[in-house]
Amino acid sequence: MHYKNDTIIIRKFTPEEFPLFSTLFENENVTRYLPYKTPEEYKEMFDKALTDYKEGPYSRWAIFNTQNNDFVGMCLARIFLDNPDQLEIGYTLGENYWGKGLGTEVCKALVDYCLSLNHQKDIVAVTDLNNIGSQKVLLNNSFKRIENLKREDRELAYFILQKE
Repeated sequence: MHYKNDTIIIRKFTPEEFPLFSTLFENENVTRYLPYKTPEEYKEMFDKALTDYKEGPYSRWAIFNTQNNDFVGMCLARIFLDNPDQLEIGYTLGENYWGKGLGTEVCKALVDYCLSLNHQKDIVAVTDLNNIGSQKVLLNNSFKRIENLKREDRELAYFILQKE
């Protein structure tokens, strides 16, 4: 995926950018709503993203500020683990970029990317039940909240954008 507008650039990570990626997850406010992962698990996640670029079309990508090339965060699109007939999108932004409308822009870019793949799958996203900011972003991007998704260790807010 490669996306650019006046505000953000979404592109592949380079192997040298692991420190940027890992620093994102060192902020407790950023990880408050995410499942706990060890530094080793973040390294595995990053390495898998690099491998996924070769295998296409799903992965994790870097988000940068168009104006100053500052690292904003990361986003992903993948087959949904809970339902392989759906595509899942998600993003994590650095705290200094919260509340600036970037989540909405990233969400729209991810939806457009998934639709461009023509897989005829519903697009879904899940959030922590308390992550009201991300839930508003999804609702602003025409997602509908459906029943909560229950996993072994937690319950998540479940949103869907149904294919036309």
